[in-house]
Amino acid sequence: MKNPLLDISERRKSGIHAGIPSYCTANELAIEALLEQSKRFSGYVLIEGTANQINQFGGYTGMKPADFRDYVFSIADKVNFGRDKIILGADHFGPLVWSGLPEAEAMSNARELVRLAVLAGFKKVHLDTSMKLADDPVNERLSDDVIAERGAVLLEECERAYQELRKSNPDEMRPVYIIGSEVPIPGGTQEEDAGLQVTSPEDFERTLVTYKRKFEEHGISDRWQDVIAVVVQPGVEFGDKDIHQYDRQAAKELTSTLRKYPGFVFEGHSTDYQPAEKLREMVADGIAILKVGPALTFALREGLFALSMIERELVPEAQRADFIGTLERVMMENPGNWKKHYHGSEQEKYIARKYSYSDRCRYYFSLPEVKQAISKLFANIDSVEVPAGMLSQYMPRQYVKVRDGRLSTKAAALAKDCVVMLAEDYNYAVSIKLYD
Repeated sequence: MKNPLLDISERRKSGIHAGIPSYCTANELAIEALLEQSKRFSGYVLIEGTANQINQFGGYTGMKPADFRDYVFSIADKVNFGRDKIILGADHFGPLVWSGLPEAEAMSNARELVRLAVLAGFKKVHLDTSMKLADDPVNERLSDDVIAERGAVLLEECERAYQELRKSNPDEMRPVYIIGSEVPIPGGTQEEDAGLQVTSPEDFERTLVTYKRKFEEHGISDRWQDVIAVVVQPGVEFGDKDIHQYDRQAAKELTSTLRKYPGFVFEGHSTDYQPAEKLREMVADGIAILKVGPALTFALREGLFALSMIERELVPEAQRADFIGTLERVMMENPGNWKKHYHGSEQEKYIARKYSYSDRCRYYFSLPEVKQAISKLFANIDSVEVPAGMLSQYMPRQYVKVRDGRLSTKAAALAKDCVVMLAEDYNYAVSIKLYD
């Protein structure tokens, strides 16, 4: 069976505008929203997990690759979305989580991670070996040769796992791979001025040449055809307060070089918060895989905050879920996932915990107290009649859909629609025809 992601390059060779969003999230409500929205279309949905989220030791979600697969599939079953239309992706899979360990130990863990991902049915694997390990030279740039060597080792492990799958299913779909040495860190920059630079054409071409040579050295040249994209920095990024919007003129030299390699596309990370037109320009310019993560839960958080404001208007104080207050309290009691990322005065950190583009509050949505607050918030909103004018005040875009009979007034539907509105920007970016 052919991997559907291979169709992107083939369609682009024919001059067809083609790409795919890569939704990188483990949030249940966000995934529900994405799958429900995708039922409008006949195509595939690409859902990814990072090595920080899921690995053989559980990651911050507590899930191994097979657990993440089962988790996503259970959500698909719940909303009646076909499992066969879901492509599972492994993002930043490599020694990222173990960069503080020596190469031998870090790469051993990385090999096991990619093996488990392929065995679990992940069909898109980003082989990220761009980070230094504990015994790499401190004052020297990590060479393309080292990066590609480690990437080839990981692909060999993936291939062994794939052949293991074929023993029980000879028609098992092959995974495809993403490579790249200029990889933005997961979740956006931590500093406002991170010296953002577009990847040079020379660096891009050197990545291809070095990886191809390493594949030859490892005797896996026939698998070069499974590499479909290179992660580059096209000039998009976000930080705590700022967004670097795509500038196609600044990226023109890089994107023009891609035309020399018709079998490849670029994968753009940190496309969160880009305007829809900028996303579409990126796809047109060859950045055909658009990774988005924190913006999904940022949108969901906006919806939950809006519902919480409505709750304050309509529900007696003693009965309120107080989602906003609960989230703040839980984050203060468990600061590990935000303290190193938010800086400044106490007021500035207070604002960042709620409204930062980095969206560190997403790490707390799965905690029992926060989940309970969300459930109670939904129950409270569903127990009262929300005046149309109040809905228009706090959720104006959802109000229009409700008014026109296109959206339920149920609290969960209202919150999830905030994610849907974001997904619509990505659908617009990759669609063949412009929306009416």
